[in-house]
Amino acid sequence: MSPTTEIARNMSAKILFVDDEPDLESLICQKFRQKIRTGEYQVFFAHNGVEALSTLREQPDIDIILTDINMPVMDGMALLAKLNELVTIMVKTVVISAYGDLGNIRKAMNGGAFDFLIKPINFQDLEITINKTLCHVQQLKENERSRQEREEKLRQSEAREREKAIQLERALQNLQRTQSQLIQTEKMSSLGQLISGIAHEINNPVNFIYGNLNYVNDYTHQLLSLITLYQEHDAHKYPEIEALIEKIELEFIKEDMPKMLSSMQLGAERIRQIVLTLRNFSRLDEAEMKPVNIHEGIDSSLVILQSQLKAKLNSSSIKVIKEYGDLPQIECYACQLNQVFMNLLSNGIYALNHYDKKGSPEQIKNEPRTITIATSILNREWVRISFKDNGPGMTSDIINRLFNPFFTTKPLGEGTGLGLSISYQIVVEKHGGDLKCFSQPDQGAEFVIEIPIRQNNRIEMKAT
Repeated sequence: MSPTTEIARNMSAKILFVDDEPDLESLICQKFRQKIRTGEYQVFFAHNGVEALSTLREQPDIDIILTDINMPVMDGMALLAKLNELVTIMVKTVVISAYGDLGNIRKAMNGGAFDFLIKPINFQDLEITINKTLCHVQQLKENERSRQEREEKLRQSEAREREKAIQLERALQNLQRTQSQLIQTEKMSSLGQLISGIAHEINNPVNFIYGNLNYVNDYTHQLLSLITLYQEHDAHKYPEIEALIEKIELEFIKEDMPKMLSSMQLGAERIRQIVLTLRNFSRLDEAEMKPVNIHEGIDSSLVILQSQLKAKLNSSSIKVIKEYGDLPQIECYACQLNQVFMNLLSNGIYALNHYDKKGSPEQIKNEPRTITIATSILNREWVRISFKDNGPGMTSDIINRLFNPFFTTKPLGEGTGLGLSISYQIVVEKHGGDLKCFSQPDQGAEFVIEIPIRQNNRIEMKAT
């Protein structure tokens, strides 16, 4: 037995016969009854090209089509043309015709036929042709399966490589975030320790001065009363004392001394408030989450940045407008949230100062620089904190990258690109809130913080 016959025997082939002869169906079923009964062949019949196409739609995995040329409705050549349009069908066509001249054979082969048989049908030739065609179809299917397997392996390989690339990108982002966290944590820890140390060192002598000012004030009033009493009784008896009183301008001293003491007391009180503000900002003794007054943290940041809000050589002063709502105490990491306030205010001040450099003195005078800080309650579970400036604004491209680690619009050496990234992590990851920026070129920028009032509500949906 030939290899072709052996391959054909091992196949379960679907064969479509297309012919308008009424006796062909019974004749084929009779000649191939053994193969049909054992399932080696599955045989279908159609009387013209239209029926053949309908059968193909129902049985798209047909292997061989054997078709006559001359048929009603749609002949064999028209069917060949239609089959050529269906390029996805893995099927081979054998043309059978009583017109076996060279012209018909050439026309059929040019039309896409795989082989050509001449009527009357020689069933031995038909079986050989079917086996040969099946062998070719099987090889095509094997090639197609191999191609699909290669494509699938390639897709899987590309998917694995994409996944590796994504994992590497994530690992790089996590590394950058970890680096930025370490850098900023160390920076803020050092700053907090420095501020706390300075506050502590200033606090002791200030308390000493402040605590003794009341006594100095009392003693001064007592001594001035004594001098006044002495003047009234005995000063005129001693010309030297009267001359000294005149020389030192005692009356002026008596008038100015209380004012001086009052000024010293106000100055000492101011220093005490600044020290308290510095300690409130650093909050090194409040590392745990606890309820705090958000407004105190914002005010502390403003005190520390006070010098940057004042007018300079190339920039005007910046006015801070406070629109504080009636907020409850917020459960948060106070020191970290103060860090966010500091970063947002610093960025706003930087943007306004550099915006002034591009504007004319007249423009700066007519459009004073402002930072508006607004707080409000969103609902019973969430609060909103807004920092809005009337600076240069930003494009949508910058806004989309604003919170990425190491992204900065500042010149080299003036910014690390960590402030907003760290702020985003503190608000979103540490407090379960949200930090967004709204801005357009030349329309200023607004940073909006939304955080839950209590952290046990952080996973609840906030009302829109």
